[in-house]
Formats: sequence, structure tokens, C-alpha cells
Amino acid sequence: MHREHPLTGRIWDVKAGRFVDAEALRDALAQARFVVLGERHDQPDHHQLQAWLVQSLATGGRKPALAFEMLDVGQQAAVDASRSRAPGDADALALAVDWAGSGWPDWSLYRPVFAAGLAAGLPIVAANLPRAQVRDLVMRGPEALAPELRQRLSLDTPLPEAVEQAMRQEQDEAHCGHLPKEMLGPMVQAQRARDAHLADRLLSAATDPGGVLITGNGHARTDRGVPAQLAARAPGQDVRSVGLLEVDPKLREPADYAASFGAQSLPFDYVWFTPAVPMEDPCAALLKHHKK
Repeated sequence: MHREHPLTGRIWDVKAGRFVDAEALRDALAQARFVVLGERHDQPDHHQLQAWLVQSLATGGRKPALAFEMLDVGQQAAVDASRSRAPGDADALALAVDWAGSGWPDWSLYRPVFAAGLAAGLPIVAANLPRAQVRDLVMRGPEALAPELRQRLSLDTPLPEAVEQAMRQEQDEAHCGHLPKEMLGPMVQAQRARDAHLADRLLSAATDPGGVLITGNGHARTDRGVPAQLAARAPGQDVRSVGLLEVDPKLREPADYAASFGAQSLPFDYVWFTPAVPMEDPCAALLKHHKK
């Protein structure tokens, strides 16, 4: 939808305040040690663009680590075993990690990104916390994690109040106002833990050319997502974030999209605007579930 929108297909350099072409974006990302590529998970255009960027970053013999939010650390052994048996076979990897039963969108959407990484011989990194561990974290707090991991992820350090409030509001909106207020804090803690863990895995798995992370736009935010965690953990290292955003007929200028992130300016280094695909109202589905 909205192919005729004036922003469709255009790339906005947030800091420079100007549009750039795909080659300029590719060249800028190639200079970074860490690249975070956002997405809407079920948006096919986003995965095609990610695949092109991964291919672009793997030229000239460069082999950055390619990390995925969609795989948790418990699946790393299955990833490695699949790579050993069938090094370039993306579909074999999907079977090895039981993608069909994972709850992530259909494999056909993500296949181009994995195929690009495998074709280039990049290390494939399972980067997320296991869901059971996240549930434990929500129910029990940071004590659910091993002390060494908790310290490494800096979860015992309080967030600035403004950031805490913004993240609580974000969780409230994400759950359509149905989440009990006492659960907002634990959900913020879980989001924070995932951001920190994704950054931790990217740092530990980075090769000489660095690493690339495939993740949702929320984790790709420069103000409090994975890029912020990387900047804190690896000061001086160049980190670039790309948000892949669908155009909205009501929003005609790049700056108009900042409000949807509760921010004064877009929380990415670059934004690549794409057409939109239909999406079921998540709040309508949740309301229906509650009525049942």
C-alpha cells in the first residue's frame, strides 16, 4: 500500500537531515563496526532490503557476524550443527531450529536474509534470551538471571526516570492498556534485558569486520535500544542503526514519524521508508480474546 507516497523508497540520514541513496547508505554502513538493521517482523519488503544490505556488507571478503533476534542462545548448537552438515542450506537451518514452531512470521519472509548470510559464509549468531528466561525475569525480576549475567547486562543499574516512564508507556500501549499496572515495570525490565543481551551477543561474536544484527525497530533505537547498549559497552566503536519504516498517508515528512516512537527526533541513524502492508489491529484481537 501507499507506493505513491512521496517518501516510499527513500532513505533519510537523520543526523545530516537529508536524503541519501542506497549506495551512500551501503558505504556508510561498511565503515561501521556494528550495524543494527530494524524491521517490522512480518513485512516482506523489510527482509528483502535487509538481505541486500547483508550482501553489500559481506563483499570483498568481509565476514561480519550476522546475529538474529529471532534465534535464542539455546538454539546456537542447532545452528552450528546445521552449518556443519549443510553449510549453505537455509532451509536445513530452518528445520534445525524448528522455525515453523517458533511463533515468528513465516520462514519465507526471513529466508532471504539467512540465505544472504549463508551464501557469504558469515557466522550465524543466535542472539536473544530464551523465552522461558524472559518469562522468569518478568515474574521474579533480575534475580532470575545468574549474577554474572545480570552484572554483565547492567540490569541492577536503575534507568533514568524519564526513560523508565517512556518505556512503561510504550509497554502499556503495546498491550492496548490491558496489562496490569504492576506488570509494566517487569515488562520494561524484560525489554531492557533483551536489548542488553542482543548487544552482548553481538559484542562477543563480532569478527574482525564487526557484526550485523537483524531485529525489530524497537530494539534498533539509538536512544535506548541495542545501539545505546553497544555505545555504553564499547565506547569509541562506530555503531550505525537503520530503521525500516512503513509510510503513512498522514505523515508526509521524515520528522513526522518521530512521534510514533515517543521521541523528538527519529531514534535511528538512517530510516529507509517502504510501502505498507495490511496489518490486523492487534488491540482488536486482544479485546476479542479478553471478551472470550
